[in-house]
Amino acid sequence: MTDERRQTTDDTDFSLPLRVDPEVGRILGRALDGNDISVDEGVTLFEASGPSLTATIHTADELRRRTVGDVVTYVINRNINFTNVCIKHCGFCAFSREHREEEGYFLPMEEVIRRAQEAWDLGAREICVQAGLPPKMDGYYYVELTKAIKRALPDMHIHGFSPEEVLYGAVRARCSIEEYVRALKDAGVGSLPGTSAEILDQDVRDRIAPGRITKDQWIEVITAAHRNGLRTTSTIMYGHVETVRHRAEHIGLLRDIQRETGGFTEFVPLSFIAEEAPMYKKGLVEGLRGGATGAEVIKMYAVSRIMLNNWIPNIQASWVKEGPKLAQMALDAGCNDFMGTLINESISTSAGAIYGQRMAPREMRALIREMGRIPAERDTLYRIKKQFGTIEDEHFDPLDLVDGTDERFGSYVMLTQDSRFRFEDNYKRAGDRAPATP
Repeated sequence: MTDERRQTTDDTDFSLPLRVDPEVGRILGRALDGNDISVDEGVTLFEASGPSLTATIHTADELRRRTVGDVVTYVINRNINFTNVCIKHCGFCAFSREHREEEGYFLPMEEVIRRAQEAWDLGAREICVQAGLPPKMDGYYYVELTKAIKRALPDMHIHGFSPEEVLYGAVRARCSIEEYVRALKDAGVGSLPGTSAEILDQDVRDRIAPGRITKDQWIEVITAAHRNGLRTTSTIMYGHVETVRHRAEHIGLLRDIQRETGGFTEFVPLSFIAEEAPMYKKGLVEGLRGGATGAEVIKMYAVSRIMLNNWIPNIQASWVKEGPKLAQMALDAGCNDFMGTLINESISTSAGAIYGQRMAPREMRALIREMGRIPAERDTLYRIKKQFGTIEDEHFDPLDLVDGTDERFGSYVMLTQDSRFRFEDNYKRAGDRAPATP
């Protein structure tokens, strides 16, 4: 293919590299002209290599520039995974424990609030609250936990409870998903994480996590949240047994939902971390891969931008899953968000991720600047709180001043070994005092 040039909306030239496969060139041309590409065309891009892959990455970066510019956002937040005990046995999850295991823990409400207050004092205005599904849970526990946090910290944004948790709460409370979503919103939940999506194909879900929330149930929870004014994120977990068509169809489904509801704030590709995952360690799933390659990671970001650009403008790079260096490169493959500080991250680190405990805002800004981009702190709904310059500034957030060796936040291993938070002791006390919310 000869060198192809296309005029952008601001009169600058955009060139595709030489030797691009003609079909890939045609698809990228359509995307650059502002068209949505089909699922079949997404499959073609997922199969691209060599100059065609380079062109795909280049196109994603150009679409990112046109749509959201050169600002890269991040959020100061904290993850609070209040229990690791779960009735499900998902093959990819190294975080969960059964309730009789010694490593099972449960954080009392007062400890959750203490952690939320500590996060607030360190500059966080969002906490992400997710956990396992403890057996025989009071159906309104999530609602009461939310109310308790909001009483203590009325201005803290609670990004809480995955679709799997919402479904579990509704089942335990014996109410509809719609009613449960409304109860969470009334209690003070500000947005929902779009996790537990994995691959939105039922055959794949039945292989890697039989008994997990179904594809249709996931869609039901997400659309109920959107109907009731709760924004959500959207995710994919890839690099296990899925095909490139599964990936493209998953992204296409999210695009269809966004067309209907407009409720997604962002798309977050999450590569499978295999090291400690039960289905990988024990060889439980035939044909299971050990995670995505670096090329697949960058390709996922690029194809996601191209397929979603007209509908979901924010594509998030995961420094937890990919490490800071590869996450940096994702900024040139269509990403415009660098995730959050997290402070505590247990789910990826328990699976074997090297990174994840926390990253200081100042370090994030440095990584963003190294890619020639402009850092900005945002809130959960992508409203800019503060934009920084292109050179290092004198601004320090409280979290920047926390020594990297400071162990006040603890690690997942430390949490599972802390006798103060033994599941059997704390969960029974929580159940004894749980009110019956109507």
